[in-house]
Amino acid sequence: MRRVWLALFALLASAAGAQAPSGIQRGVVVSPESVTVGDPFRVVIRVRAPLGTVLDFPDSPDSAFAVEPLDRVVITDAGDTTAVEMTATYRLAAWDVGSRPLRFEDILATRDGETRRIAVGTDLSIMVASVLPADTAQRVPRPPRPVYEFGMPWWWWLAVILSAAILGALFWWWWRRRPQRAAPVVDPYTVATRAFARVDALGLMSAGETGQHVTLFTDILRDYLAAARPLARTALTTGELLHLVRADRLIPVARLARILHEADLVKFARRRVGSQQAMAHAAECRAICEEVHEAVVTTTRVPEAA
Repeated sequence: MRRVWLALFALLASAAGAQAPSGIQRGVVVSPESVTVGDPFRVVIRVRAPLGTVLDFPDSPDSAFAVEPLDRVVITDAGDTTAVEMTATYRLAAWDVGSRPLRFEDILATRDGETRRIAVGTDLSIMVASVLPADTAQRVPRPPRPVYEFGMPWWWWLAVILSAAILGALFWWWWRRRPQRAAPVVDPYTVATRAFARVDALGLMSAGETGQHVTLFTDILRDYLAAARPLARTALTTGELLHLVRADRLIPVARLARILHEADLVKFARRRVGSQQAMAHAAECRAICEEVHEAVVTTTRVPEAA
């Protein structure tokens, strides 16, 4: 058995390729010689020194070359009674590709108060291969994402829908109960009087548009009668209108019939009308409006006084 250990030690010494101080033998083995990034490998350092020698192994290699220990160094004693024989096993991993140097501090050997240094070796290395496929150099990595990414919770949308429904219901309730503003009541006679004044301001008489002057005054009269007396609708023809209002005591039917027939001759038969006739027609339209208005007011006041 002793011969086997001596043969192994001689093999380690030859693999290290470095010389130790006189009387001390040292051997180093790296196993395996080629690994991929992050895979563990071992470096075994074995030292044989004379009895009474105290050996102090380094804790770890130099990490400047992207090689770091995975475990604490394991130091075992061969138990030889004729010499000091110790083995230090380092379990390491490399984090970069290519040939990575393995640099260790010297082993300290102390005997009889004298300390000597044993160089581990400067030619130790490990070949590290990449774990990525060959074409990864052509790939552009994605930017880093946040650690946590959460979408919008489902109940947020439900809250939005409920809020919109509540606001819609409140608006509908307010719209139904809002105070209704009554439209201002305008006296039809006042409207007619203002319309007559606007036509006079157009100056149609001085411009020779006597037919247009007659037509506009007749239309204002028809609008007033439709507002004051429900039966006198503007959609009726002259004959239909006179037939419906013939029994209305508040309307001077005979005078109204003459005015409407004259206006029909001007509008539909292209009858020419002089300035004096046009002025008389306009005055008669005003007079009929005023007479009907006074009759309506009188009729309205009689029931109130009773």
